Amino acid sequence: MTGLVLKLAPKERLLINGAVIENGERRSRLAIVTPHANILRLKDAIHPAEATTPVRRVCYAAQLVLTGDSNPEDAQLSLLRSIEELSQVFTDPDSRRTLTEATRALIDRQYYRCLKALRSLMPREDRLLAARPS
Repeated sequence: MTGLVLKLAPKERLLINGAVIENGERRSRLAIVTPHANILRLKDAIHPAEATTPVRRVCYAAQLVLTGDSNPEDAQLSLLRSIEELSQVFTDPDSRRTLTEATRALIDRQYYRCLKALRSLMPREDRLLAARPS
């Protein structure tokens, strides 16, 4: 089976192509076989007020594409530039691989995969910001 497989907790909500879907009482697994479907787990959604750091702002921009609030063609170049800017800060091999994965996903119009990769940089960014001298 190809495509995205989502494992959902009871009552977990997600957004698929603009429709909010809530899981039932039991854990479940969904296979999304339609390519380029816009999917966002609502538990992973970033509130606009939380987009206060460079990584979170890029994640939020990718999220807007997934929710249909931003045109993918208009957002693509901006997101690529933002990922390039992040690559100037995140120079370690793991971060580079993650940014490469996000870039490839973006080019392939796999916005969920792009967002997922970018989100994995958030803990690293938090550590860098916490270690920053005041």
